[in-house]
Amino acid sequence: MATKSRSGTRGSNRGGRAFGWNGGQAGVIAAAAVAGAAVGIAANLGRKLVAQGLSGSADWADTLAAEHKAVLALFDQLEGTADTRAGARTHLLTKIRNALGKHALEEENVIYPALREANSVHDADALNAEHGYVKTYLYELENMPKEGAAWLAKVREFRAMLEAHMRMEEEEVFPALRGVLDAEKNARLSSAVWREGLKLA
Repeated sequence: MATKSRSGTRGSNRGGRAFGWNGGQAGVIAAAAVAGAAVGIAANLGRKLVAQGLSGSADWADTLAAEHKAVLALFDQLEGTADTRAGARTHLLTKIRNALGKHALEEENVIYPALREANSVHDADALNAEHGYVKTYLYELENMPKEGAAWLAKVREFRAMLEAHMRMEEEEVFPALRGVLDAEKNARLSSAVWREGLKLA
């Protein structure tokens, strides 16, 4: 009795498919790819929500003041580094740059326009101009040698400028703006600040 050899079909191109997948297998792979992408998107959104806070219900002025404190805490760490720790200084400066970039986006895209709308154009323009100096300090610090007293002196000069900027916002400008807005407008500002921050969280 003759037996049929199956070797003729092994390794052949089944139905013109290079890998011999049928439609069901290709569908499973495509579904797995879509599911993997969805998990990645959800994980990134979850990370952003945790970084920014889960809801936009926190008061906008309190949120911005808390971000000020967080940046100053990074400066504390930076000023505590030894001259020989250029890598640590670079890392902390990057964290400060990222935190200030997110913070500036919130203020420049939400708070400063609200100040202009509330007839506080001078304050909005002055604070916005100071953000330009922030960028200049960051540029200079990123391009200076990180070792030595000159770099740390520039860091302290930068911090002093930032602290004056933060005091003006927290003690004068923000309370005045919050006072002229009703509860609904303050709530809308809070949500808008949260959404802007989420973009870079």
